[in-house]
Amino acid sequence: MPETTVIKDYEAVSTYPLDPDKLEELLSTHRELVFMWGTKDGWPVGVIMSYLWARGRFWVTMGAHRHRVAAIRRDPRVSVCVTSTGTPLGGGKTVTAKGRAVIHEDRATKDWFYTAFANHLNPDPAAAKAFVAMLDSPVRIVVEVIPEKWITYDGAKMFADAAGQLPPEAKGPRLSSDAERLPAELKRRGLL
Repeated sequence: MPETTVIKDYEAVSTYPLDPDKLEELLSTHRELVFMWGTKDGWPVGVIMSYLWARGRFWVTMGAHRHRVAAIRRDPRVSVCVTSTGTPLGGGKTVTAKGRAVIHEDRATKDWFYTAFANHLNPDPAAAKAFVAMLDSPVRIVVEVIPEKWITYDGAKMFADAAGQLPPEAKGPRLSSDAERLPAELKRRGLL
């Protein structure tokens, strides 16, 4: 094993990203995310929603009358956040994606999505079929979130690094929050 250094800086966590296979496993097995948008008066808001990860995008559904739909029509910039808590991956892994939301009301999207979504949430075929029937209402829409920026974290990497057991090649680069803003904050506080 390559030589490692035990970390002492627990504020700089951007160097512990999820590996692509863990990211894909998390997104395709989990069922809930936090969907976040901005209100017209500037407040950030989020709700927990069931989702489907398919075609490299997040897919959710809701009634067209919801406040978040009006917000998306006004400004399609949204974020979603998924945690590994409650999954076979265990806790300590998270992903946030900034992206743009696209509203779909067409029959073709609803048909493939409702079926895939229901099967993802319900392993029982009869329950999934009943769920599709419930979802298919006149005011329901499907929202696709196209990721533009990823923020990921793997707590297992940080703990391995703290114990001196994480090889340097398992780390990611320091992002601007840690490479630029953390030193500036330490300097501002007289700690650098």
